[in-house]
Amino acid sequence: MSTASALDEFQGFARALTPRLFRSALLMCGDWHLAEDLVQTALGKIYSSWSRVRRADSPEAYAHTVLMRTYLSHRRLRRSSERPVAALPEPSAASGPDSALRLTLLAALAELPLRDRAVVVLRYWEDRSVEETASVLGMSKGSVRNRSSRALARLRRTIGDGQDSITVH
Repeated sequence: MSTASALDEFQGFARALTPRLFRSALLMCGDWHLAEDLVQTALGKIYSSWSRVRRADSPEAYAHTVLMRTYLSHRRLRRSSERPVAALPEPSAASGPDSALRLTLLAALAELPLRDRAVVVLRYWEDRSVEETASVLGMSKGSVRNRSSRALARLRRTIGDGQDSITVH
């Protein structure tokens, strides 16, 4: 395949997948700008090995794996450079009950440990199977089930008893 056609193929792949990668990254980190950076970094890594990635069984699953690992790596590096602040800014006023629920869910999601959050995002936001989630995160299927159960229980406790719609599949 010529360099120009490989570039065109990658650009089409990136254009089609970027919105979903961005949503996953945003749910993982909760920061719009960081999510954009994570997606760009992941796409850069994918492009650098595109000749191998394009022949993979599922380039999309590979891209999600790269994104999740990029995020986890970022968190490990950031841990040593975080600086506490005296007060956090107030969240912007959003309209409607759906916005309040969304903010509550995002705040509860942010309280989960990184791997548990990754499992919840992949399983319940991206609607991936246990097997796909295990493959993306490099863990066993049993670990995915265990983390799903534990994370959903923690979300229920954090959000309160009124939100019984959070269930394990």
